[in-house]
Amino acid sequence: MPAKKNILVYPVILHPEDQGYSVEIPDIDNGTWTQGDNMKDALLMAQDAIGIMLDDKTEYPKPTDLEDIKIKANDIKTVVYIDMEEYHRNNPKTVRKNVTVPEYLVVLGKKKNINFSAVLTEALKNKLEM
Repeated sequence: MPAKKNILVYPVILHPEDQGYSVEIPDIDNGTWTQGDNMKDALLMAQDAIGIMLDDKTEYPKPTDLEDIKIKANDIKTVVYIDMEEYHRNNPKTVRKNVTVPEYLVVLGKKKNINFSAVLTEALKNKLEM
């Protein structure tokens, strides 16, 4: 099965704290940190932090091999994956675009209370096979 370009896997280091975990993501932005109240929350927060930091990127940092990650005695090293395509679908950032359409379609659309942004978004998703 071919690897999907939008599925990213990065190593993370969980640092146990008095309560929960701090999470180090060494390959993202020269080291990104987040935290979680428990291991599940910490890993979900790491996934979200990766999505936020790479949201507007088209080229992604190369992940370090897990065996090359050095940790201290109580730390835990593992990996987190994120599907950037799914992340974008679930966390859409909207931008204003000026478009040109025939005037008669604008008139008809307004009469029928058409949401032009919603129609354009749906048409783009269909055209892009999303």
